[in-house]
Amino acid sequence: MTAPTQLPRLAVTLGDVAGIGPEILARTLLEHPGLRGRCIPVVVGDAAAMRRGVEIVGLDPDTVRVIADPREAANDPGTIEIVQTGTDLSEVPLGELSATAGDGAYRYVVEACALAKKGAVDGIVTPPLNKAAMHLGGHPYPGHTELLAQEFGVDNYSLVLGAGDLYLFHLTTHVSLRQAIEDITPKRTDQVLLLASAFSRALGDEDARIGLAGLNPHAGENRLFGNEDADVLAPAVERARAAGIDAHGPIAADALIPQAVRGRWNLVIACYHDQGHAPFKAVYGDDGVNITVGLPVVRVSVDHGTAFDIAGQGIAREASLVLAIERAAELAPGWHHVWEAARSTARGAADEAAV
Repeated sequence: MTAPTQLPRLAVTLGDVAGIGPEILARTLLEHPGLRGRCIPVVVGDAAAMRRGVEIVGLDPDTVRVIADPREAANDPGTIEIVQTGTDLSEVPLGELSATAGDGAYRYVVEACALAKKGAVDGIVTPPLNKAAMHLGGHPYPGHTELLAQEFGVDNYSLVLGAGDLYLFHLTTHVSLRQAIEDITPKRTDQVLLLASAFSRALGDEDARIGLAGLNPHAGENRLFGNEDADVLAPAVERARAAGIDAHGPIAADALIPQAVRGRWNLVIACYHDQGHAPFKAVYGDDGVNITVGLPVVRVSVDHGTAFDIAGQGIAREASLVLAIERAAELAPGWHHVWEAARSTARGAADEAAV
């Protein structure tokens, strides 16, 4: 995968059509014309459901235009260009759990991945889907991240939360706390440190400092509260530093993350889902985004759910989706650095297994 030579072309999935996805997409693409100077956004989903979303927010449904291929997009700020995927879902009830909507949301992601594989788009942006609806539709994935990883055939990836200049990586995500502790291995820690370093290069920062949070309280307190920090995390930091990565830690999470919020650290690695997500969402709410690092193309998502309770009312805020598109457009040109780092660690692991 090479860097785009023009405005990055982004596949924006429609999400769960029973939720707020179509509404926030309508506002984003029709009320933020400045985005068109940064990227070429093309919706992947159902045109009829998209038109319903446009009507809900009081805009003109005739602005929705179906195209066969994202490379045909004219990128007119007054239109929403969409690749029709699947059947008409405009009759799906709003605000209700629906197997039909869950299946549609799954298929929109799969189609976006297919478009990326053939070079028709340079990145993917995802409004929210509902995990329970997706499961009802016959697709039992923990979430977007795991589905994307399977579609691209990768196993070295990280969920990253981003707000402003802060990026928060995770060693583990959608597993139990007990499983997370088992999954924090030397190999996994090495991989995420390398991904974080490559990600900083994609942002144009060659010398970013990376702070690794401790797993246990007080980062183990000299083994008083567990051995994982001393036996797994600290040696990984030393290996990273020997490879030229400015890594630090493990640092007690209750010190590291507040320091990051205040601007001392731009790149932080949390050990498990709630260690990263809980403080991030407490501080940034829906003003953050979710980035999947380790895929061949950039993928950025909103950091909120389908909001069934307000779907159809036309009051959902589009700020997180606007930010997601902006961040994807920013990252796409340098994404080859991240992808090469992910591939190199995968090759290294394969070589070790063959020995």
